[in-house]
Amino acid sequence: MAAHDSVLPIIDLSGYINPKSPEHKEQVISQVRDACERYGFFQVKGHRVPLKVQEGLIQGLSNLFSLPKEEKLKLSFLKNPCRRGYEASGDSIREGDAFPDSKESFYIGREDPVFEPPGFHGPNLWPDLPEDKFRGPIWDYYEATTKLGRTIWEILLQGLGYSPALLDAFAKRPVVQMKMIRYPPLSANRPGQFGVGPHTDFGGVTVLLQQPGKEGLEVWREEKGAWLPVPSIEDVFVINCGDMIQKWSGGQYKSAKHRVINKADTERLSCATFWHGDFSATNPLNPNDPSKDTVGKLLLKRFGNQFSLPKEIMAAS
Repeated sequence: MAAHDSVLPIIDLSGYINPKSPEHKEQVISQVRDACERYGFFQVKGHRVPLKVQEGLIQGLSNLFSLPKEEKLKLSFLKNPCRRGYEASGDSIREGDAFPDSKESFYIGREDPVFEPPGFHGPNLWPDLPEDKFRGPIWDYYEATTKLGRTIWEILLQGLGYSPALLDAFAKRPVVQMKMIRYPPLSANRPGQFGVGPHTDFGGVTVLLQQPGKEGLEVWREEKGAWLPVPSIEDVFVINCGDMIQKWSGGQYKSAKHRVINKADTERLSCATFWHGDFSATNPLNPNDPSKDTVGKLLLKRFGNQFSLPKEIMAAS
């Protein structure tokens, strides 16, 4: 791990995934615990997501976002009951931001055959592209990062003193959403406009791939009163905890504010896989938690505050 506070730690997960001794596994658990307590963020290598799969994801994103705008808008997430599909630049704004986010995005989730209200289980939307140009590599990446997200949850639980078997209590059919993102060149933004404005993630574990060499992500260090840039390194993922993990852990793990500013005059691609838990799950670390908020309720509350979800979806909550 990094020895100073100006760089997020890079943790080698191979000591947990393929340990040579129990001590190697414990070392990774301890490193992750320390990073989550200090930053709420860390980076990982040795994660077993093949570089070829990462490269396929980036090429798939390029193929998607290169489509004509009218083709992308036919797949608008605002018309989809499962909140899957395309989000145009300007569709997302947070309270207090001067301008909407400049990014454009595309959402997928678990591939369930039938829509289930209020909309976090159901079929995905797919663009009219050849299988090998989008759906194939995107799905390979989704499955690989879904597996990685579960591994991170196992490590987080053990860092809090719980068995990884506790996952079975709240992750029988977990909500795992994936957000593919394109940030326009700096010159396309208004002065003061963010790619993504300052925010914390709502829920569980976020697994983020940044296009190598394309900088932009910054994490707020409250105690320093400064933004910490996060480098975009090939074959290194950025991991962070959301608000739900901070709440469930009694504040031991942080949910840190972060933002994206694409500082280059070229596009920037990234992809975030959000691994939450079962829609109906309540806090598994504290069965006596008086709030009794489920993962699903928290999802709907957050989307209602930040996104332009159709009214019928919000009414279903």
